[in-house]
Amino acid sequence: MAAAKIKKGDKVVVLSGKDKGQTGTVTKVLPKEGKLIVDGVNIATRHRKPDQANPQGGIDRFAAAMPICKVAVADPKDGKPTRVRFEEQDGKKVRVAVKSGETIDG
Repeated sequence: MAAAKIKKGDKVVVLSGKDKGQTGTVTKVLPKEGKLIVDGVNIATRHRKPDQANPQGGIDRFAAAMPICKVAVADPKDGKPTRVRFEEQDGKKVRVAVKSGETIDG
């Protein structure tokens, strides 16, 4: 399996769609589907009827999955979107921002 360029906990920028330009943190990655969930971005709503578990009913709002290709990792230096490359530092494979050359992995 190829190394993941975007991982859980990464700060990402949305490149296209209704949430273009928004930033958020990746809460879940779904590699088989090619999607991810970003906290506070791509909010979906569901109108729920009252039931025994939720007698009040109401509107549920939650972050829905979105395609990985619609986001890019935020550059650690300036927060703008950047591509990611892999380098070996001290015998360890680390992710590096292409624009600034800053390492993304701690």
